[in-house]
Amino acid sequence: MDPVDVDALKCSSEVVVGDPDCLKIKKPQFGLLIAPIITSKAHANDIDEQVIADFDATLTRYWIDGCRGQSSHGLLQQGNPEYDVKRQKLYDYYHPLEFNPTIPLDEKTKLMEEWWEKTHALLIEGGLTYDAIKNSVASATIAFREGVVELFEFLEERDVPVLIFSAGLADTIEEVLRQKLHRSFKNVKIVSNRMLFDQNGQLVSFKGKTIHSLNKNEHALDMSAPFHDRLGEDDGPIDDNASVKKRTNVLLLGDQFGDLGMSDGLSYETRISVGFL
Repeated sequence: MDPVDVDALKCSSEVVVGDPDCLKIKKPQFGLLIAPIITSKAHANDIDEQVIADFDATLTRYWIDGCRGQSSHGLLQQGNPEYDVKRQKLYDYYHPLEFNPTIPLDEKTKLMEEWWEKTHALLIEGGLTYDAIKNSVASATIAFREGVVELFEFLEERDVPVLIFSAGLADTIEEVLRQKLHRSFKNVKIVSNRMLFDQNGQLVSFKGKTIHSLNKNEHALDMSAPFHDRLGEDDGPIDDNASVKKRTNVLLLGDQFGDLGMSDGLSYETRISVGFL
């Protein structure tokens, strides 16, 4: 594999990498890829970089031991088989529509909103608890891509914010991070569909507007929240949203065209977009 031309990357806001092996998240290759962003400022303390990453099939693996890895929605088992079946039926109906090229985008967007809203309603009606989330994650077929921990550590050491932007479930994503990585990162914030639980740990509602696969651009940054440790305290914000919006160099990681909208609202000078197949 030929080395990445860092100088060439510094001078371009769009980069096409012909060799897919360059895009594997492993520390040496990633260090070369992110170098033009991290080193773009003359002064080391003048930091204006950030990473915006999708979660399902981007930070997590698409295939695990020959099986399709589960998403933060798909891994949930409510402890109520009737409602698990109902959610699966919704998936079987709407998922093919999500990737149907003959459906106009505006119509498809309404269908996705309908799917997400119905799914969330079933989670509430079926009595989902936080204990069920923990148990579901423990038994789920989900794993992070090789090098994700090293990636997060690399960015944390340099005070580079990581915004995990997902149409999945924030509380499930946090539990996956907790159980699979066994640590939290002070620079990580999550924009996703966040649940509200009562004192008994039962889901009662969702916070804010619904984020689905085709409207990420409508929610960019405004719904970001610090990682919550479930013990009554947050790790603390890595930055306020106004400051994050001022960061002009972006590394965007995703696996669908809709993920390109995750950086909307930013007046960036340089964006490197990496797609995972």
